[in-house]
Amino acid sequence: MRRRPGIGGLQTAAATRDQYRLVGENVARIKTDLMKEQLATFRSQLEDFARKHKNDIRKNPTFRSQFHEMCAKVGVDPLASNKGFWAELLGIGDFYYELGVQIVDICLATRSLNGGLINLQELCNLLCQKRKAARESVTEDDCLRAISKLKVLGSGFEVISVGKKKLVRSVPTELNKDHNEILDMAQGQGYVTVEEVKRRLSWSSGRAIDALETLLEEGLAMIDDGHKDGKRRYWFPCVSFVTTS
Repeated sequence: MRRRPGIGGLQTAAATRDQYRLVGENVARIKTDLMKEQLATFRSQLEDFARKHKNDIRKNPTFRSQFHEMCAKVGVDPLASNKGFWAELLGIGDFYYELGVQIVDICLATRSLNGGLINLQELCNLLCQKRKAARESVTEDDCLRAISKLKVLGSGFEVISVGKKKLVRSVPTELNKDHNEILDMAQGQGYVTVEEVKRRLSWSSGRAIDALETLLEEGLAMIDDGHKDGKRRYWFPCVSFVTTS
């Protein structure tokens, strides 16, 4: 018959497990301390880099984008606050705050034309025109970062992807899959007809009309009935009107 371990054996096994646990905890603590030390070193080097290249970060949009990527890798968000080291050194918190205000102005000014849904490229072009007197160039990446900070307003500002294009939404409109497919389809010529939607998406007449009329009611589409073929065109300014700078 197999003998069961005695009390002494159980105590020895428990002590061994405790020793392994302590060793494991010590190894984990050493690794954590080492990672913290490396991260602190990276952040210090990042601060030195920012001091040395602050003019390039402010004025060169490509350099600025690469700097943001470096910050993200070490867990630093220069836009988290308008106060503190990064804001005082670079002033980029104020830069993106200013961009955000100008983006809101543009979205409000164009809302009657596009229903609160504007092409990101068009928004960026309008922003560049608005900032001609400013020294810093602005890219779509800058626009995206500024818009991400506008979300705290809770007023519907966000970027959505429709096909290959990015659209900026400034009103709390809910777009479903049908609406997105129509917007994607309209990118080719700027408009669609009920017949085209039915044919290309294999939809019923009711489904096509319902989706198009919803977009019309939301102010995202305009209708054009002045054609000889008698077919109503649904135009979408957010994908057809792109201003060049």
